[in-house]
Amino acid sequence: MLYYLFTWLHKAFGFPGAGVFQYISFRAAFALITSLFISMIIGKSLIGFLRRKQVGETVRDLGLEGQKSKQGTPTMGGLIILAAILVPTLLFAKLHNIYIILIIVATVWLGAIGFLDDYIKVFKKDKKGLPGKIKVLGQIGLGLLVGFTMYFSDRVVIREKTRNQAYVASQDIFKVENASERISPFSRTEIKSTKTTIPFIKHNEFDYSWLISWISPKAKDYTWLIFIPIIIFIIIAVSNGANLTDGLDGLASGTSAIIGVTLGVLAYVSGNTNFADYLNIMYIPNTGELAIYIAAFVGACIGFLWYNSYPAQVFMGDTGSLALGGIIAVFAIIIRKEIMIPIFCGVFLAENISVVMQVSYFKYTRKRFGEGRRIFKMSPLHHHYQKLGYHEAKIVMRFMIVGIMLAVLTIVTLKIR
Repeated sequence: MLYYLFTWLHKAFGFPGAGVFQYISFRAAFALITSLFISMIIGKSLIGFLRRKQVGETVRDLGLEGQKSKQGTPTMGGLIILAAILVPTLLFAKLHNIYIILIIVATVWLGAIGFLDDYIKVFKKDKKGLPGKIKVLGQIGLGLLVGFTMYFSDRVVIREKTRNQAYVASQDIFKVENASERISPFSRTEIKSTKTTIPFIKHNEFDYSWLISWISPKAKDYTWLIFIPIIIFIIIAVSNGANLTDGLDGLASGTSAIIGVTLGVLAYVSGNTNFADYLNIMYIPNTGELAIYIAAFVGACIGFLWYNSYPAQVFMGDTGSLALGGIIAVFAIIIRKEIMIPIFCGVFLAENISVVMQVSYFKYTRKRFGEGRRIFKMSPLHHHYQKLGYHEAKIVMRFMIVGIMLAVLTIVTLKIR
């Protein structure tokens, strides 16, 4: 909203300094600062409110060190994160941008599902919370919305680099003398596309239509039948991965902040024609505006860490964890970097896989040997290290170090192919 106000002041009255709101870097910086400020102010007030309402976490006895001390710690702190993301975005972003609209809807959508789950657990005293099927249906609904928008909306395009015919003609010196100095060898054309990015490959683009076009040339028109289910799967997987990661003080918020910084870099270079040309990557018009949103996202995660780091004064609950994972998934899909999710979301992936391996192996051995056996002492993976005797704070810090290494590796893929 402030963007529109200061743009009007600049055009109508030449208001001194109002022109800086045209710069994405300026608005992203202020979104980050505002997000941190909101986290600090709202966080303290909300924690006090939750304590007065006795909105405390009910902890299952898993035999973990320090677990009993967390009993009664206020939960639903994800509301702090949601407020610290949405308010700066509404203030500083271009709200008519299709990608900003889509990511705001995703934030509210998954935040509402998580809030309902926490509300049932806390106020209805039902430890199971929202039934798993309802959660999945909600995630599927968001996946359908994102998938259909990305595939069918005319406002979602990429600019494909093509050979400039004028440049080709200019190479004949008898036609245009020295024209090659004045004409670019490439031009960009806006097209609808289902292309995405593959890391470490020279021509690092993959088109989902290739998965179906081998059937017949006309089959390409039905690419959405493959594209949308893939989008749904990604949203469910990453959202639940963040949920599983939220088991130690500061772990989910810390790793999410690192992922957010990575996505911010990817969004900025993908939405800037100069960087896209220099790095020879896919240029996606209008995605640079997402830098404002992701700056608020990073600020919200860091601000929440002020209260959530060990020993936690508040837990984010499903209100925060489901939203964080879903936001990361949708953001990656929008900037067409979803195939890179296993790299920069490696911590989430490891947590997810550890649970799948543990449950699958337990069921298999119980069926074959009559008793269930385990690969890990406990899953998700962070609980395995707790059982090995590592302190909670040390586990979180080491997981975050791994997250930073994966973030650097992700950014390096822009050049190493």
